[in-house]
Amino acid sequence: MEGTAFTRPLEELKHVKSKEGEILTKPFLDVCKMILPLIDKFGAAMVAVKSDVGGNISRMEQRYLSNPSQFNLLYSMVRAEVASKTAKSSSSCTNALLWLTRAMDFLVELFHNLLNHPDWSMSQACTNAYGQTLKKWHNWVASSSFSVAMKLVPDRKKFLEVIGGSGNLPADMRSFCEKYGPLLQENHKFLASVGLDNMKGT
Repeated sequence: MEGTAFTRPLEELKHVKSKEGEILTKPFLDVCKMILPLIDKFGAAMVAVKSDVGGNISRMEQRYLSNPSQFNLLYSMVRAEVASKTAKSSSSCTNALLWLTRAMDFLVELFHNLLNHPDWSMSQACTNAYGQTLKKWHNWVASSSFSVAMKLVPDRKKFLEVIGGSGNLPADMRSFCEKYGPLLQENHKFLASVGLDNMKGT
């Protein structure tokens, strides 16, 4: 692999914002799509996360493609759903953006843990990241299935070798967290401004 698993997402992140500093729908979703292969590297442990993330990306992508000029900016979908009072529906793009952002929060927190706690096992890094991010939004069933999945995570060293490729993995991983994390915070801030950042899942 040329570079690391973060090389392409880092390149795409340069295009995520408009000149006015607003998050653009397609480049943001493209970065998220580039993270999916990373989730694959966890194997069976993250199958549910991957299908969830993939489903949310494709729901938003379909809405974007239905009218690219109207939905060029990421939050335009949410504004449209707030106006039509459909934002709280479980099949809304607002719901998709919220859960996509939360899943990505988990991954960014996990990457932080791998960088900052070289002595932690993969399972420790994942469990801590889950506790910091997704856990409070999940019901008991989802939390239990996550605990089971954590027993299936790959060995830390193997995982880092697989995603490291030929590049400088710690530098790329840190750079990705520093550039992508603030976009997720922006999503939360916007969703909170329309009263939709604290919706719970099933």
